[in-house]
Amino acid sequence: MRETRRFLNVNMQTIVAPALTAVMYLIVFRYAMGDREVPGLDVAYFDFLIPGLVMMAMLQNAFANTSSSIMVGKLMNVQIFLMMAPLSALEITLAFLAAAVTRAMIVAVVLLLILAPFTNIHIEHLWMILFYGVAGSIIMGGLGLIGGMWAKTFDDMALLNNFIIMPLTFLSGVFYSVKQLPEAWQTANHFNPFFYLIDGFRHGFLNVGDTDPSQAIIVVSFATLSTIFACWYLWRSGWKLKE
Repeated sequence: MRETRRFLNVNMQTIVAPALTAVMYLIVFRYAMGDREVPGLDVAYFDFLIPGLVMMAMLQNAFANTSSSIMVGKLMNVQIFLMMAPLSALEITLAFLAAAVTRAMIVAVVLLLILAPFTNIHIEHLWMILFYGVAGSIIMGGLGLIGGMWAKTFDDMALLNNFIIMPLTFLSGVFYSVKQLPEAWQTANHFNPFFYLIDGFRHGFLNVGDTDPSQAIIVVSFATLSTIFACWYLWRSGWKLKE
């Protein structure tokens, strides 16, 4: 509840701004690409783009929610009080991740409501949308938690976001089908976990994608559980928080 209230108190920054950014992307690409279809998928580019942008907004906001909270807590020297609270490491970890998922879901709903009047996109597999949306938010929330624990300054966090998180997100097929890339780059993209998240999420809306979503479930489930375990283990040990 504390983490949820924290981002809701600055909703213009944490909810409205990400939704506006995604809408601007859509407007630019809508007029740039027109009524073209995605090669090999036989789907309108505008419909193809929407799930990718929604998922990208979810991932970025989940990461920002936990990383900013940990960083501010460290800089204000109040994180030690949270570590002394009568809460287990698992409870604290799940609380941070649950708030990250909540923020990501709110951003996604707001964005989809804004875009609903302008597109014919509809839901094909709700369970896939929920699975990949929640799993992606947990993974990015966990990475934000770990990144916040590791970083000593906001410059360190900006370095992590600009040179790791953003490139992996933008190169995961948000704006294009991976099938359009040369074969070598297609193979390389299959080592990008964000590719499976965005492609599976898009498959839930359009019933088309660049990979088999049922196989990707194994990869995403393993990454999700590994992230939760890593966050729990590092928080329990007080890694970088007791310095």
